Amino acid sequence: MEGRILLVEDDRLLGAQVVEHLREAGFETLWWTEGKSLTPPIASGIRLLILDLMLPGEYGMDILKGLRAFSEVPVLVLSARNDSFDKVRALKLGADDYLTKPFWPEELVERVRARLRRPTMQREGALEAGPVRVDPEHRTAKAGGKSVELTRVEFDILAALVRRANAVVTRRWLVENVLDPDRDGTERTLDVHVSRIRKKLGQENLIETVWGLGYRLRVPRAEP
Repeated sequence: MEGRILLVEDDRLLGAQVVEHLREAGFETLWWTEGKSLTPPIASGIRLLILDLMLPGEYGMDILKGLRAFSEVPVLVLSARNDSFDKVRALKLGADDYLTKPFWPEELVERVRARLRRPTMQREGALEAGPVRVDPEHRTAKAGGKSVELTRVEFDILAALVRRANAVVTRRWLVENVLDPDRDGTERTLDVHVSRIRKKLGQENLIETVWGLGYRLRVPRAEP
């Protein structure tokens, strides 16, 4: 059935607890106990993926990388690995959130709710700022006329910057309106997303860091 949450977790005790809490919260949940690649038909039928990293079968990071080749479905990573290298790598591969074990299942449910209630873009025409063009309705982006593949969170950040080109968008606003304000390391997470957007745009200096405030999409103003 469309709209399910997919949990990929090999710990049967933990997995059963998570499934129970998610179902009690009203989320239909499918549970896999081993890692395997997601196909487009499977990805199109889920609202969110909860993904362990250390799995029998395919490694979690490889599952995430393969999924991001064709889908923007939100991904929440679960892992006992809590060093910054793994967190940053997961975020760079397209994860939307990272929760370390052990954790309270109630916290996971709240993070799921927060991720699924992120504001969606209202329908509007395409927006342009300098070489960047974003289409909120179709959720597509181009830079210099070339398509840019962005995750859901990356697109929302870029669209916010395009809407207010040459103005500073504060870190606090981006955290509260695009990221999840109650999750660990939100500002560090924001930095990682912006760094990834810069690389995908192919123009490192297009998004300017305004120290102590936030970010600005700098576009040369037309001469009068």
